[in-house]
Amino acid sequence: MVNSPMDVTRLAAVDAVRAARVLAEVRSATLAGRHAPFTPRPVIGQSWERMLRSGVDPEHDVRSDLLSREEVRRRRESSPLRHVLPVLRQGLLSVADVAQHIMVVTDGEGRVLWREGSPAVLRRADGLGLEVGADWREEVVGTNGLGTPAVVRRPVQVFASEHFVRSHTAWTCAGAPITDPRDGRLLGVVDVSGPLETMHPATLAWVASVAKLAEARLREQHLAALERLRAVAAPMLAGLSGPAAVVDRHGWTAAVTGMPYTQRIALPAAPAPGRHWLPALGPCTLEPLTDGWLLRARAEPVPPGAARIVLDLAQPRRWSVTVSGDAGSWSHELSPRHAELLFLLARRRAGCTAARLAADLFGDPARTVTVRAEMSRVRRYLGAFLAHRPYRFRDDAEVEVLLPDDPRDLLPHSTAPAVVAARRTPGAHSG
Repeated sequence: MVNSPMDVTRLAAVDAVRAARVLAEVRSATLAGRHAPFTPRPVIGQSWERMLRSGVDPEHDVRSDLLSREEVRRRRESSPLRHVLPVLRQGLLSVADVAQHIMVVTDGEGRVLWREGSPAVLRRADGLGLEVGADWREEVVGTNGLGTPAVVRRPVQVFASEHFVRSHTAWTCAGAPITDPRDGRLLGVVDVSGPLETMHPATLAWVASVAKLAEARLREQHLAALERLRAVAAPMLAGLSGPAAVVDRHGWTAAVTGMPYTQRIALPAAPAPGRHWLPALGPCTLEPLTDGWLLRARAEPVPPGAARIVLDLAQPRRWSVTVSGDAGSWSHELSPRHAELLFLLARRRAGCTAARLAADLFGDPARTVTVRAEMSRVRRYLGAFLAHRPYRFRDDAEVEVLLPDDPRDLLPHSTAPAVVAARRTPGAHSG
């Protein structure tokens, strides 16, 4: 008989001590391979499985070396999250301090950059190694409210013995990822943590809503920056002949002349002044501006030759596609959804209809509108190498997929039926 997952939130809201005791029994039995009174929640059970495969010791607390003060300062200054700290503080700190919690913010690599709140709780956090500069990735310190949301890309609450490492089981935390609204890139995680007796069932929704407010503020700032760049670009482009565009440092278009408007132009991973080949423009020249780039198309033929496309899905949190050919090489970091889509297309080289992709992604072949919208976004940077009717990689393209060593670690954020099936079936990665 298979036990059902325990409703931790409901039980803890009534009796946190009892909930913690039951969870301790579940943790001990599950990790020992014995019968447990309940199964852990799916997000927790899947995290525990990842920890066991990666060799994290549930009985020993492993501390990483802290970043130096200089490195913390450098990361803070380069993190887009510095612009939304006022939003996070206003939304979380006043309540967190009263509730005996602290607010913790990591970067996309799991390093703690900011930590504020109740002084008494901060001192207790020191004892757990939850300090500025510490590495709280899931694969380093086990299931937790900072590392696990970064892997599954959604808000997660981790209560008491849902933590994988025993020394963390007197703690409760709720974290939500913050992604870049421009490209879906993980910027970091914001978390509210404290002693387990301070757990409240509404904490997760509260943290998730504040994270969404932070993303909305980042989106507003991005649009305002584009408007400023547009004001600079207009007179510059008016004096040019031939196709050209002005984009920000991430390729978002401020203005164009002599060519169709494209919302975003994919740039090289590390753009530099000079000649380049870009999927949207072909051969072109990049000229630096204060807050972006001037792209000038060159009327040169593209050398013939098949492209080599490498889809890198080997890492748990970041995925990319790299295109190489006679015209040059180019890389692009993928959002979680685009990583799923390109994996499915790589598996089915003969192609997929929108309905087939909808079934593979959502279990619902009727959700074709969503699929077509996402594929339209993919084609903005990969369109030269994709065909449609059905959707597929170009026939003359060589496609290689880099996968995790263990298929169960494939795109751990994904709940797409086809990805879940691929995790369970050895050898199912190739189409």
